[in-house]
Order: sequence, then structure tokens, then C-alpha cells
Amino acid sequence: SIDLRLLVRATMAEPAAKRAKKEEEAEEAVAPMEEEEQKEEEAAKALQPEARKDDEAEEDSPADKSPKIKGCVTFLTKDTTMNVMPSSYGNILVPLTDGGLQYLLAGARASVGVKSGRYMYEVKVIENTSTAEDPQVKLKVGSRHVLKLGFSMDTASLLVGEGDQAVCFDSEGTLWIGKEQKKTVAKKFGSGDIVAVLLNLDASSANCLTVSLFVNGKRACKPQALPENLVGKTLFPCMTFKNVLIHYNFGPEQIEPLPFTCRMLQTASAADVVVKPAPAASAKPEVLFPVFLPDEGTFDWLDIFLEEHRDYTELSDRAILRWAELSGLVRPKGYAARTCNDKPEYSFGIPTMDDGSIRKTLMSIAPIQARNYVIMEVKANLLKSERAELLARWAGAGFKIAANVMMGDPPASIKERTHAILLKEKQAVSDADFKKKKDEEKKKLEAAKKQKQLEKQRALVLKRQKKAAEKARKKLENVRKRKEAEAKGEEFVEEEEPAEDDKEEDEKEEEEEPAAMDEEPPQVELSPEEASQVYIKGSSKDLVDHALNTSFPKFTIPQKDEGFDSVVFEWLKEAKCRAHLKDWVQAKKTTTRIEALKPGDWFAEKSKEWQKILATWHAKSTSYKSGIAKKAADKAAKQAKKLALKAQEERKKVLADKKAAAAAAEKAAVDKEVVEAKAAGEGEEEEAVVEATPAKEAEPEEAMDAGTEEAEEQAEPEEDTSAFDKLDVYGVDDVLDALDGEPLFSRFGFEDWALMSLRAELHLLAYAFARDVDDPDRGGMHVDLVGFYYQKYFKRPLNHKLYGVDTVEELMVLLRDTIVVSRKDKVLEPQVPDNFESQGIFIMLTEEARRVRQRRVDLGDDTAKLRMQQAGINGVAPLGTRSLAPVNPKASGPGAWQQPKPGWNQW
Repeated sequence: SIDLRLLVRATMAEPAAKRAKKEEEAEEAVAPMEEEEQKEEEAAKALQPEARKDDEAEEDSPADKSPKIKGCVTFLTKDTTMNVMPSSYGNILVPLTDGGLQYLLAGARASVGVKSGRYMYEVKVIENTSTAEDPQVKLKVGSRHVLKLGFSMDTASLLVGEGDQAVCFDSEGTLWIGKEQKKTVAKKFGSGDIVAVLLNLDASSANCLTVSLFVNGKRACKPQALPENLVGKTLFPCMTFKNVLIHYNFGPEQIEPLPFTCRMLQTASAADVVVKPAPAASAKPEVLFPVFLPDEGTFDWLDIFLEEHRDYTELSDRAILRWAELSGLVRPKGYAARTCNDKPEYSFGIPTMDDGSIRKTLMSIAPIQARNYVIMEVKANLLKSERAELLARWAGAGFKIAANVMMGDPPASIKERTHAILLKEKQAVSDADFKKKKDEEKKKLEAAKKQKQLEKQRALVLKRQKKAAEKARKKLENVRKRKEAEAKGEEFVEEEEPAEDDKEEDEKEEEEEPAAMDEEPPQVELSPEEASQVYIKGSSKDLVDHALNTSFPKFTIPQKDEGFDSVVFEWLKEAKCRAHLKDWVQAKKTTTRIEALKPGDWFAEKSKEWQKILATWHAKSTSYKSGIAKKAADKAAKQAKKLALKAQEERKKVLADKKAAAAAAEKAAVDKEVVEAKAAGEGEEEEAVVEATPAKEAEPEEAMDAGTEEAEEQAEPEEDTSAFDKLDVYGVDDVLDALDGEPLFSRFGFEDWALMSLRAELHLLAYAFARDVDDPDRGGMHVDLVGFYYQKYFKRPLNHKLYGVDTVEELMVLLRDTIVVSRKDKVLEPQVPDNFESQGIFIMLTEEARRVRQRRVDLGDDTAKLRMQQAGINGVAPLGTRSLAPVNPKASGPGAWQQPKPGWNQW
């Protein structure tokens, strides 16, 4: 061709050196590949016995004239996974590879099982299919191509690798027993190879109870023994594959003859096999819609149902996750982690899996496969609109559509299964603890025994050393005595030493203590609480909170006119079932939050009014406290002036005293000189004696006349607080002027402002909730949901711990004069009418509570003290308001309060 000529011309045009270099590089690249292939062939030869007939342990099948099976060996639809599409001719199994199915294993089990004799079947690998995908996805899906061929029990999973009821060989030459990968027994096989699997249950054969693999007519491995649990069981040909197109052959003729004659499964004697009948052409497959209330045994019932009805296929997200797990897909969070059971997130990191494409693909092909289905949708099966969407998929597809309603008290089978699982788990924990305890005791005994042996050996060594020393001493003593006897000329007779007993008592080995008999672990029993448990409490709920909260009010029981052929009530009769659903919805309304609830206009209007009133009160409080502070400042200034004048007077008095003392001293000196002069005779009459009398100092003038000083020193009269304390808080007409311009909240500390605001807010919240919900079946707002609705209405969180309590219900106790929690339903019940004429009622309630609290504190009741955290609650008190503490517990009034000192009231 033109292309070939161009290629030859281009090759010839290349320099010889360049061509030689390319040839060398090609040879170097091919050499490792050839070496690798040679190693694989040698390894396979080591595993593979010679295929000569003389060396084959199997013998030719004898002629058999017994009745043969009727009909063709095939794959019933119920015995294949949903991604297997048998061809209409050519005996080809095609795996679906669209919408994420390329990542899941496909499985098929034949309709004829072997219980005796020796039979085989063949599979030809037509091709390995490939699909374009992200390179990162390859790391999460395991092997791209998988093929496993073998035999399994009829109760085994269609996917080899789940349970222990199958034995097979994979395309890597590995033997699998159940889900355990045992060992490599043969070389690899793949595209173009004809693979035969032989099952020998012939009691007269040397290879009885074995399974063998043949590739292209040659034995690929020695006969492999069947697992003990499969001996005596009927075994069906099974195939598990992924992205592999295969042609199966059950006979009557072989595609590739073996070294010996062997009967194909299609020619099996009727007495050697079990044939599963095909469903009657007139029989309609069933689509079952189980209807359960969330977390009331939904999946417990489903597991029991599938165990008893193995011909049903589960259609659910749970089933897809399980399928993916058996297919080897990597789920980063693991398969145990899921937000709920009904709609668990996939989270594989594979687009066609995570975006729900695989679910859509399965739902689209389900109606064209004649098999029984269980549509396990917890929420959708309870909602009429979603049931309609599901039913539309099956309309006209030739299925019998049934709804089974299970509500109320479950049957004994559910309870027994629950108790059996709980007991098994509890026993496993007890056994583990028992084993751990016994292992610790065993270690202690072994350590004690070892220590005892060491002590015994040490004592034995010391004793031997002592004997050796004694023997040496006696020997020296005999030498000395012999010399003395020879010196005296006497004959020395050496004393004979007693023979040592080889079986000395100390050297006798102690008899080993008999080992204690292995004790059986104690058998546990369920506690009364566990015995009363009806359902298994898993780590995940059936529905996430948001899905449940937004849908449960619309839950309904299916009716035949929706498109069902039958509606069966299994646990309760229809009337009781509907009553049970109504009671359940009523109870759920009380305890379930309304996600879509929005504050209405009434709340918005009342909230603005409240903020305006609160601002007025804050302003009045600030103004009043400013006036009190100004009076206090003026009084302090006058007191300071008085103290300054007093200090000045004291300084003047000290100065006058000093001057008087100096004058007295001078006068005393003059008097002394006069006395001395008279005594000396100097008494001239004409000389006048001048008496040195100091000039009298004027007494310091008073700073003020007595009357003025009295007027200035007179203290302002103390304010009389008893009148305010005796006020009837509920008799005050205006909370802004309770008495002589003093507001009723003049004594409020931060705690009082915070509790007063919370009183008004919860009062408003309770009434607004009832208006916005507008549902007479809801008794009110449940105490556990107060925080949720408080955030929704006021746009800020309600942290009850900042108020010094551990629960919201304890917080309601502080506000019990405004709102209480009902004992029956635990809902909020306002104590103040919503149309009360004045918001000042909250000031009155708070002032009354403050007085009661103060009286309790005065009496020594420390439990009355509030332990609130001011730092976490902002905007509820006027600026500058602090928590107040009494200076004297017995005092009251403005003068009896000050800022708290550390340690008085630990919040």
C-alpha cells in the first residue's frame, strides 16, 4: 500500500547508524518483556502438571444410559445480578458498563447444580471491555477486569467473595474459598482463552471431592480439595466478572477437548443434579413496597425477609453501597460511616457513583428484567407524591405491585432476632474480657513458676558449692593428719566418705502442678432494659433530621387507588394502623422542629414594639443613675471641702500653739533675770523693771461663725428607702416613676435586666410560634427545641449555660412566673396573656423575683444566688450596668449596694 511504501522509503532514508541505534533500543526494550514472559511460563510449568494422558489422574467418563436432564442449562434472571445481560443467542453474558455499573462486579449462577458425579463447563473469554475514565478513579475501583469461575451453593451470594459457600479460580490463577484468597495454583488466563472448570463428586474416582481448572484443553492446576463445608452440598456453576465479555458452554459438546473424556453439565444424569424450575410464563413478578415508620424495624424486617425470600432483589441505596463494597470500591470514610440508612451518601470520589447516576441506571433497567423486587424507600414509601413517581416506573411493565404496611407492635420474629443479636454482641464482649483476664492470670502464673525455678536452681548451686568446699576442707584435714601420723610413726587410716545419693531430695524435680482445666466463659443474659428493646439501635438513623422534620406531617398509608394491586396490613389491622400513624405524627409534631418555619408579621411588629420599650427603659435607667451619681458627686465635693477647711483650721491651731509656747519661754527667761538682779543687790528704784510680757497674740479667727459652720457641717438627710422597699410592685401605675421619680427597675443589676429581657422574649416567642405554625395538633413548643426556634426568630443563639444552669428546662424554672414547662408534653405554657395592656408586667415580675431572691440570700440560702456570665450576654442591660452584690446581707436600698468584690458571687 501507499502507507507501507512511504514507511519503507522513510526507513531506508535514515542513516545506517541511526537505524542501528533504534534497533538496539528496540531490542533492549523487548528483552525485559521476553524475560518476564519466560519467567511466567516457567512458573506456570512448575504449577501445571504435564497434560499427557498417561500422567492424568482423571479417567475417561464411562458410558451412561441413565435418564438425562430435560431442558437447557441456563441462567435464571433471579440468579443474576442486575448488570448482567444474557444475549439472545450465542450464550454470551454481557456486563453493563453505563452510569457507574462498570465499577461493580457482575454475578451469575446456573440453573443446574451438581450433587454427585463428575461434570464440567467451559467459558471463553471473548474480550476485556474498557471505558474512558479519570486516572484518579483507577486508584479507587481496584482491578479493572475481573473473572472468577467456580461452583457455589444455591444460598450463596451471586458475587463470589461474600460468605463461605463458594469455591472458584480467578483470572490470576488464584484459588478462592469463599471470600478468602488462598493461593496461586495456576497461570493467568485472559482474552481468547477457553477455560474449563471440573467438579468431581464421583465417589469411585481418586480425585473425588475436588475441583480442577483447565486452560485451552490442558490441566492448569492439580485437583484442589473442596472445603469441608461444601462437601455433601449441591453445587451450581457460578461466574463473577467485571468488564469482561464471556461465552459460556454447558454442553453437550466441548469447545476444547481435555486429555480425558468428561461429561458436560448439559448431558448430566437427572439423578446426579438438581434442576431449578423456570418461573411459569403466566406468573407475574412482584414489586413490593414495604411501608414503615422511621426507626421502627425497617431494615430488621428487610434482612429477615431477604433471608426467607432469596428470589427478591433489594432496590435501595443501602444495597448499592453493599454491592460496591463487595466489588472492592474504596470509600474514604469506610462503609460503616453513613448519615442515615434510607439515603446514605456515596462519597466514593467517583462522579458517576456520587451523583446518583448508578441509581438512575438501575431504576431504568429494573422494569425490563422479570424478577421480584423490594423497593426499600423509607421516606418515599410514606409520601403519596413520591409513591406516585415510583409507581409510574412500573406502570404497564407486567408486574404485580403490592404495598405491605408494617406499623405498631412487631411480630415475635423481629423481637427474637433483636434479642439474639444483642445477646451475641454482649456475649462476644464478655468472652473477650474473659479471655483477656485468663491470659493475664496465665502470664502471672508462668512468671511465678519461672521465678520459683530460678530460686530452686540458685539454692541447688549454693548447696553444691557448699558440699565441694566441705569436701576440699576434709581432704586438707586428711593430708594434715597423715603427715602427723607419719611423724609419729603411726598408721593413718583415712575415713571413708559416705557415698553421695544421686537422688538427693534437693535435686529431685518437683512434680509439675497439673494445668488447670480450661474454664468456659460465663454465659451472659440480657438486662431488663435490653430485653425490652424491640429494634436494633444502629449507629445511623433511618432518616436524617432535616428529611424527617420536613416530611413527616405528610406521611400517609398507601391505598389501592394509587395504583397498587394490593395493600396488606401485616402487624396491625388497617383502622388501628391509621390510628397508630396519627398518634405517631402527633407525638412527632411536639418533638420535631419545623425547618421551614419563618417568623410572621405579628412577631415582627411586636418585636419592634418591645425593642422600642426596652430602649426607653434603658434610657430612663441611665438618666436616673446619672442623677444619683451627680448627687453622690456633689455630696462628695462638699465633704472634700469640709475636710479641707478642717485641715486648714488644724494647721492654724498648730501654728498658734507654737507661737504661745515661744512667748511663754521668753517670759520665763525675763523673769529669771529679774530674780537674779534682785539677789545681786541691784535694786535701784529709779530703774524701772520692764516686765517682758509677750504681746498677746490674737486668737485665730474661726473660719466661719458658729451658725454658718453648723449649717455647712450639717449632713444632708439620708434618703429614706423603706418606702420603696414597701411598694407593691403590682400596684405601680408607671414603672418609670414608681416613687418620687424613681423607676421600679432602679435596683436592677445585670442579672435582673437579662432575666427581664428573656421573660419578654420567650413570652413573645411562644405566642408567635403558635400563630406562625397555625396547627391545632401541635400542643406548643417543646422545651428541647427552644434554642432552635430562639435562633430562628431572634437571629442569635440562646446559651442556657450563660445563665448558670445546665439545661433549658432549668432555665425555665428561673422564669416560672412568666412561662412554665408542662409535665405531660414538655411544651412551653405562657403565664401572661398575649394581649396584656402593658409590657411593664415584665419589670414587675422581675422586681418581685429580685426581692424574693434577696430575702432568701439574707436568710443564708446560697442556692438563691445567680451564677450568670455577664460577658456572654450583651445588649440586655443599659450601658454601664454591672452585676450588683449586697455589702451587708441585712441592708437594702441604694446605699446598701456596690460593685461586687471577688469571691462574693462566683458565677
